[in-house]
Amino acid sequence: MFTQISTFLMFQNGRAEEAMHFYISLFDDSEVLAISRYGPGEQGAEGSVQHATFTLCGRQHMCIDSPVRHGFDFTPSMSLYVDCVDEAQHTRLHQALSEDGAVMMPPGDYGFSRQFSWVQDRYGVSWQLNLPNS
Repeated sequence: MFTQISTFLMFQNGRAEEAMHFYISLFDDSEVLAISRYGPGEQGAEGSVQHATFTLCGRQHMCIDSPVRHGFDFTPSMSLYVDCVDEAQHTRLHQALSEDGAVMMPPGDYGFSRQFSWVQDRYGVSWQLNLPNS
């Protein structure tokens, strides 16, 4: 047995499932592994995501719809970092993830890779998109 570390995304807007399906539509080798939902009379809104696991490019992540409102949300200082395979993938991901979100660093050569951009998606999750030098 080995220790496993997974990204855990807590959504406060009831959009965990929507976000999860959006993310898996963007990456190969991605799928929903399991979803448990809040039932009648439970703490969360009935039918919302109590806990879900999914993969992006074969790596496991988790998400929930938090029934508790917190004084914090996602922050750009924690992001998902993606090494893209080519410029077309970088462009596609940049466009899809920044749509209805925000561009924090537009696509460009910042000296450490061929192309890099940093976006925040419509759900508030930050993504660093990198096209390595080689």
